[in-house]
Amino acid sequence: MSSIRNAISKREYKERSQPASRKKFGLLEKHKDYVVRAREFHKKEDMLRRLKEKAANRNPDEFYFKMINTSTRNGVHRPESEANKYTPEELLLMKTQDLGYVLQKIQSEKKKIEKRQAVLHSLDNRPSSKHVYFAEDSEEANEILSRSSNNEELHASAPVPSAIKKKMNASYKELEARMKRVGNLERVYAEMALQKELQKKGRKRKLREDEIVCPTDRPVYKWRAERKR
Repeated sequence: MSSIRNAISKREYKERSQPASRKKFGLLEKHKDYVVRAREFHKKEDMLRRLKEKAANRNPDEFYFKMINTSTRNGVHRPESEANKYTPEELLLMKTQDLGYVLQKIQSEKKKIEKRQAVLHSLDNRPSSKHVYFAEDSEEANEILSRSSNNEELHASAPVPSAIKKKMNASYKELEARMKRVGNLERVYAEMALQKELQKKGRKRKLREDEIVCPTDRPVYKWRAERKR
């Protein structure tokens, strides 16, 4: 019986669309849209009710140390400052880890550059193929020489396919970009290494331009000599 009932085609139920006279109000809200909107509304309503209950049942004498460390300015809650969250030793350790990561990226990029240069060098300097011919007399030798010279001229004048040219140009651009990236990483590494050294203990001062032996655009520092016990 059920198979006969399912075999009969039924009319598909469709919700009506927005009438033409009410197009200015946008899309007509369907039942599923109302369900989502109602759930969100009741969810916010329940949250406000719970917060009101918490505020009504709060102990006026309760105290937390965070009440001293934080404050409310212009109605906005300001948490305590995290500027000194880490100790100098922890900051130095994080600097060391960052330096290790940057150094690893520099070495990886250099290996990729060497590999790309080797491939391009082998493509640019491909050895010319050589064949050995054997002739029985001078006439046959002259004929072979003339034929081989004509073939060499044809091979030399043959144009390089555009697809290969395109790939080689892309490879050269990639090589240039990687070399530029290595230069930027090396500058970042030098700056981070300097900042790490400045965080260490010991008296130091920045040298003036007339005190620098080798002029450079980077700051140069000098540490005071200390006796090692």
